[in-house]
Amino acid sequence: MYSNSYGESFRITTFGESHGAAVGVIIDGCPAGLELNEEDIQKELDRRKPGQSKVSTLRKEDDKVEILSGVFEGRTTGTPIALMVRNTSQRSQDYNDIKDLFRPGHADFTYFKKFGIRDYRGGGRASARETIGRVAAGAVAKKILALKGIDIFGYIVQIENVKAENFDRDFIEQNPVRTADRNAYPLMEEAILKAKQELDSVGGVVELCIKNVPAGIGEPVFDRLNARLAYAIMSIPAVKGVEFGAGFKAASMRGSENNDEITPEGFLSNNAGGTLGGISTGQDIVLRFAVKPTSSILTPKRTIDKNGEAKEIITKGRHDPCVAPRGVVVAEAMAALTIVDMMMIDRKRNII
Repeated sequence: MYSNSYGESFRITTFGESHGAAVGVIIDGCPAGLELNEEDIQKELDRRKPGQSKVSTLRKEDDKVEILSGVFEGRTTGTPIALMVRNTSQRSQDYNDIKDLFRPGHADFTYFKKFGIRDYRGGGRASARETIGRVAAGAVAKKILALKGIDIFGYIVQIENVKAENFDRDFIEQNPVRTADRNAYPLMEEAILKAKQELDSVGGVVELCIKNVPAGIGEPVFDRLNARLAYAIMSIPAVKGVEFGAGFKAASMRGSENNDEITPEGFLSNNAGGTLGGISTGQDIVLRFAVKPTSSILTPKRTIDKNGEAKEIITKGRHDPCVAPRGVVVAEAMAALTIVDMMMIDRKRNII
C-alpha cells in the first residue's frame, strides 16, 4: 500500500513529481455549496511558490492553479475536486551528472532500495514540490474553517541559533523569513544569506497556532487530535520533530508548574498546547516543529553510487538555503486539512 492520500472524511491524494509535467491534488469529501474559485487557492500557492526573495530558491515558477473538476458556477458540487499546477521551469539537466549517485540527506537511497528505481530529477516524488497539492487542498480546508471562525497561522521562531523574542502578527507576511519578531528578522536573514554564501544551508523552528477550535474535537485513543496533527506535520519534507505547548520543556517542570489550572473563567495557562487526552480544550492549539537544513548544498560530500562504490558529490541546481519559511505555508495547510477532517468525523461528515 502506497500512502499518497491523507484524511478520512475530508481526503486528499496528491500526485506529480518535481520535474514532471504537473503536480496537484484530488480532494474527496468536500461538502457541496462552498464558494470556491481559483483565486482562493492561488493566494495560498503564491505564499508558497519559489523565487520570491533572496532567502529562497532561484527556481521561478508561476504555480498557477487549474480547477479541473468539482466546482460549478463558483460552488463546490460535492464531487471530487481536481486541482493541478503545471511545472514550467524544470532544469533536469542539472541532475545528469549525479543521476547514479545518492545525495546525502535526501530520499534517493531509500526510494531506490524500496522501489528499485527512482526519479533522480530534483528528487521526483520525494521533492518538496509535492507539497503544492497539500497547499492547494489546504486553501479549500481554510475556507471551510473560516466559516467556523477558525484561524490558522504559522511563523518562524528560530533560524539556526537566532531565536525570536517578540511577537507581531502583522509582520509575519511583511518579511521573507516569515518571523513575527521585527528585531530578530535581520539576524535571521543574515544567518540564511551567510550560509548561502558559504555554499551551505541552515534549519529553523516554526510555531503554529490554531485558534477557535471548539472543545471536544479528537478521537481517542489512536486518533487523538494532537497525534493526527503530529502525523500531518511530520509528513512534511525536512521536518524532524514536533512538540505541543510546553513540549520538551515539560520534562524539566514539576506537575505544579505544568498543570493548566481551570477556573470558571477558563484555563489559567496552556502548557498542554490546546488538547487534553487527545481532545481539544477550546484553547489555542500551539505546536512547534524543527526543520532540518536543506540537504542540497554545493559543499562536496562523500556518498556512494548505485553499485555501492565510494564517490564525491556536489548537488547543483536551485535550492533554498533554508526551507523553513516556505514550510510555514505547508504546515498551515496540513493543520487545516487535519482540523477539517477531525471536525467532519466528529460531526458525522456534516461540517457546513
